[in-house]
Amino acid sequence: MRVDLFDFDLPTELIALRPAKPRDAARMLVAKGGDQPLIDAGVRDLPSFLRVGDVLVFNDTRVIPAQLEGMRGEAKIGATLHKRIDLRRWQAFIRNAKRVREGDQLVFGGGVTAIAETRHDDGSYSLCFGGDEPVEVLLERAGRMPLPPYIAGKRPTDEQDREDYQTMFAEKDGAVAAPTAALHFTPQLLAALKDAGIRSETLTLHVGAGTFLPVKVDDTDDHRMHAEWGTISEETADRLNAARAAGGRIISVGTTSLRLLESAARDDGTIMPFEGDTSIFITPGYRFKAIDGLMTNFHLPKSTLFMLVSALMGRERMQEVYAHAIANSYRFYSYGDSSLLLP
Repeated sequence: MRVDLFDFDLPTELIALRPAKPRDAARMLVAKGGDQPLIDAGVRDLPSFLRVGDVLVFNDTRVIPAQLEGMRGEAKIGATLHKRIDLRRWQAFIRNAKRVREGDQLVFGGGVTAIAETRHDDGSYSLCFGGDEPVEVLLERAGRMPLPPYIAGKRPTDEQDREDYQTMFAEKDGAVAAPTAALHFTPQLLAALKDAGIRSETLTLHVGAGTFLPVKVDDTDDHRMHAEWGTISEETADRLNAARAAGGRIISVGTTSLRLLESAARDDGTIMPFEGDTSIFITPGYRFKAIDGLMTNFHLPKSTLFMLVSALMGRERMQEVYAHAIANSYRFYSYGDSSLLLP
């Protein structure tokens, strides 16, 4: 499909630079299938739009401070870690990469160093970090939270982002972008959902920086997604399958959870245990197998994520949803408001 079919005009003032306080005070636009009217609601209203036996699926990845500033000799460079290779190596996108060659030593803050070992076809490098300390410790000392470019370009990262850009489910280190749909959740909201008979499960998908890369081709068939590592335990898969067999719906909280669930699902909809990389790219025409609904923020024009929600609800329906959101001043992107999509 033509990428320009997924374009729309977005006023820059609707890009949220800070999250709602408290988190569950954000707005939520509810869109159901067909021509049912759109509903302006709030995240705290979520229990009223779900049913007893439904299951919300969250991503428990934890964002690491993966943005590094440093030097290669006299040249200033930046590195955004993208994907773990092993205990000491990460794949990274390099700013000012033309000044870097294979074998160069990069010096970051706090005495942290890395060797640029291998340059990949996409322009990224494999970085091998020096010393004996775990890389996670080095990053806590030298790194910054990797805010999306549409936020970082408007204001500097600060200490508040270390809390704001992390979900309440964050447990497993490895993401360089937050599963932002879950940023809206609080212990109070989770308790209200439990009281309403709505269950929750977690999986892990370590979101990579590739999620922010623009689609540079004219046709979706020519776009290639970056791979991200994820896992679904056998116990989690069994509980999700049992819930669905009992009539409950599987509602993915965020596109990251959705992509992993769909990667793990068989054609009959059975969710299997999963561990490994996924580079699934979902566009209109895709037949969803594992999920029955999606809670997600509002995405970039011509992005792979807007293509995904268009696959779920229909492109014309999502253009209608986004036009309503813009006309009613919903806040967009990572720190923005939410939508609940129930096809």
